[in-house]
Amino acid sequence: MSPPNGRPVIITCAVTGSIHTPTMSPYLPVTPQQIADQAVEAAQAGAAILHLHARDPQTGFPSADPALFQEILHRIRERSDAVLNISTGGSSRMTLDERLAAPRRIQPEMCSLNMGSMNFGLFPLAERYDSWKHNWERDFLEATRSVIFKNSFSDIETILGDLGGASGGRFELECYDVGHLQTVAFYLRKGLLKAPIFVQFVLGVLGGIDAAPEQLLHMKATADRLLGADYQFSVLAAGRQQIPLGTMGVILGGHVRVGLEDNLTIARGRLASSNAEQVAKIRRIVEELGHRVATPDEARAQLALKGSAQVAG
Repeated sequence: MSPPNGRPVIITCAVTGSIHTPTMSPYLPVTPQQIADQAVEAAQAGAAILHLHARDPQTGFPSADPALFQEILHRIRERSDAVLNISTGGSSRMTLDERLAAPRRIQPEMCSLNMGSMNFGLFPLAERYDSWKHNWERDFLEATRSVIFKNSFSDIETILGDLGGASGGRFELECYDVGHLQTVAFYLRKGLLKAPIFVQFVLGVLGGIDAAPEQLLHMKATADRLLGADYQFSVLAAGRQQIPLGTMGVILGGHVRVGLEDNLTIARGRLASSNAEQVAKIRRIVEELGHRVATPDEARAQLALKGSAQVAG
């Protein structure tokens, strides 16, 4: 039975990502100042974890530049104690070394880790727009017809070794299909992952499992069978299923991720004006369900994070 003040639910906010392009929303943050401002506002609204990418401040193109990441982190740390979760995914156009340049330098408390290679189809988004703010946008999206996102077993082991282990980092294990859960279980058995682990069920990306209630139940049942009591989970649903399936995940006993990386809207046909608007919406739902939002320190305790004082960058 839950305590009177409810179960602490971790809200992760994915602030900008590398999926959506500047043409798609005027509210998508691009510069380090914009990303940091929206991240801090999301934390103030209730996000305990901030999942971060960087972009070229002039064009909005996804960037792996460690200096941009460090500027973003510095600006956030001045105003927030939220857990800063650095992407190791970057984009499918980056090499592994490019994707790891910033995390290797920063040695963060937490990183994302895609648990396999996959088709990652963004090209249908290109069909929705007739004109573009920047010349790179259409070509970037169309390229995903022929480019895979690569995270081989060797790549995963490199990330685990460089950012986990002696470095003490923990991971948001992004699982886009049930086969990725098999990979999580394999590395848990091998000891390269140690409990408690944090699994992010990712639904609705073309090339991965679709965003349907039945699929979320399937992912959870598979994780329960393979991982037992060694894991906690969160739900990320792309596009308009973000809030419905995130809510379902909370009802099933998990946590939730929102943010403009995953969904640009706040309601059907209406763009979200900020990341904080999405965080505030899911917070209201979490609290209406009888739970409360976890603080950053509660998230650190639940996920056994090393603490911000141990971050190098």
